Amino acid sequence: MHMKAESITSKLIAPCGMNCGICMAYLRVKNHCPGCNGPDTNKPSSCIRCIIKNCETIKKTKFCFKCDKYPCTRLKNLDKRYRTKYGMSMIENLENIKRLGIRQFVKNERVRWTCSKCGGTINVHRWKCFDCGVKR
Repeated sequence: MHMKAESITSKLIAPCGMNCGICMAYLRVKNHCPGCNGPDTNKPSSCIRCIIKNCETIKKTKFCFKCDKYPCTRLKNLDKRYRTKYGMSMIENLENIKRLGIRQFVKNERVRWTCSKCGGTINVHRWKCFDCGVKR
């Protein structure tokens, strides 16, 4: 399955700022995850149980930056883990959504995560193209 980065849409941007379109669980064919905003079918249990996704405030506001507690401890911990392990910041993503709007953020993400060799999608968890395997 060839996943083009242009298939990244605003529906794939999670409340925490994660771009689900670049996630290993979303990109894989077997047990394909529909993303945080999609139905729970085939989602990893950690995503189903996600405290941020299940936050009562998020259900009303859509994105964490609209919450009075932003950035909460849980978001800061998730952000630190992703910055350290994967070189991506949820909080930076949220600040960009806040500043640029969701449409421009999504356009920027499509460019940022497109493989320069084949046009496939760079996987944030492996830092290589999900399709051709070229390292970012």
